[in-house]
Amino acid sequence: MAARRRVSDRLRAEAVAARRLPVLAVEAELAEEAQEVVADPGGARVVDERLRLVLLCAHPSLPREAAAALTLRLVLGVSTEDLARLFLVRTSAMAARLTRARKRLAGERFAVPVGAELAERVRVVGEVAYLAFTAGYAPGSGADVLRADVAGEAVRLVRVLRTVLPAPDPEVDALLALVLLQHSRRDARVRDGRLVLLPDQDRTRWHHDEIAEAIGLLTPLAHAAPAPYLLQALIAAEHAIAPTAAQTAWPRIVARYDELLALGDSPVVRLNRAVAVGEADGPQAGLAALAGLDLPGHRLPAARAELLTRAGRLDEARAAYDLAVDRCGNEAELAHLDGRRAALGTE
Repeated sequence: MAARRRVSDRLRAEAVAARRLPVLAVEAELAEEAQEVVADPGGARVVDERLRLVLLCAHPSLPREAAAALTLRLVLGVSTEDLARLFLVRTSAMAARLTRARKRLAGERFAVPVGAELAERVRVVGEVAYLAFTAGYAPGSGADVLRADVAGEAVRLVRVLRTVLPAPDPEVDALLALVLLQHSRRDARVRDGRLVLLPDQDRTRWHHDEIAEAIGLLTPLAHAAPAPYLLQALIAAEHAIAPTAAQTAWPRIVARYDELLALGDSPVVRLNRAVAVGEADGPQAGLAALAGLDLPGHRLPAARAELLTRAGRLDEARAAYDLAVDRCGNEAELAHLDGRRAALGTE
């Protein structure tokens, strides 16, 4: 009986393995190639296996978003569903994108690039790390307000990234400052499992050592040329140095968003700028800044609902909250939106 059971167990295990073999074979090959590299051609040792895998996932043969998605999936274990929400595509489309990326990398040899190619690869890794941080800081689905472990891994990835650079890179320094400033609020962002927005956070619970480190990184960059991570970090720093939410320098934040838009138009930047305009110049100005903006997901109708509420346009605010609730996939944010909607009553 024992022998028969062992054979049965073996057959069952082989059947499971056979079903997963196509994906496992590619992932095993990627991991094996990553682990074979012990030093780059320039002699600077790459000390983190995950970083080596990230560098492979940032291979130039991959489209940028495919590289980011594959890195998040393989290195940090972000679910395909969350990746789909992060990249604003259907889950089936994201699954197909990941499969194509795996197949494309399966024929590549893994070598750590040098020179301009390394600089470009590092740029991609920076984008990937920030996307990973966003997946942890503001999960698109599930019950968690945040996933501090994922966000923490992304912060670590940026730290490791800095160690392999042949020379300091201001944008990588700015990226580290940016994620540190946002990550420093993790404990204050949750209360009894509920989302706590920035204006309502207990600032004594912020990690002020991380804020100090970030400010130290930004200080030498105060007069550097505008760049995306630098400007976002400077915006985050404005929140960090404000004694209270009411004392936030919103006009300076609006000016930073204007600089960001000058570097490249983006609906997400326009949304964030409109929120800042609403704080600096009133809700009607914020609503005007939202005019014509189109963005999937719940954040646009949620921002519009908040501004409409402050403007006293409650019927429109209820409709906007209903749309935001319908689009929201994160349970903690959904509870927050439900609460805001309920506070407006039914009339």
